[in-house]
Amino acid sequence: MRGTLFPPDVPAYSTRGERFDDLVLDAVEHLDLRWSDQLAGVEFAVEDVPPVGVSDDVVPLALYQPATGRGRSATPRRIVVYRRPLEARAVDTEDLAELVLDAIIHEVADMLGVDPAVIDPEGHGWGDEE
Repeated sequence: MRGTLFPPDVPAYSTRGERFDDLVLDAVEHLDLRWSDQLAGVEFAVEDVPPVGVSDDVVPLALYQPATGRGRSATPRRIVVYRRPLEARAVDTEDLAELVLDAIIHEVADMLGVDPAVIDPEGHGWGDEE
């Protein structure tokens, strides 16, 4: 007898990467309520780890990449969230969700040239987590 090992409504059904992707989507939706115009055209991506040689001292949790090029070689503005560094810092799933939101808030603030407290006045993104 073959079939799915887990039904879709149990947590084990999705992989750790899929659950992380959902946390990123939740964080983007949280910010999109207030910043939809500024986030239009911004691509959000998840990668496991930052590229080698990005920084020797600090491992980035996320990175804002401005738009580049023109025509067919153009790339849109992009915020990349790094899964493994964030997972390594999180105590539990709730903490991971907060860290993901904080990392995205910092990158959106960097992209818009404002303080993270402006992006999310509820208090996320501007604590001592950096």
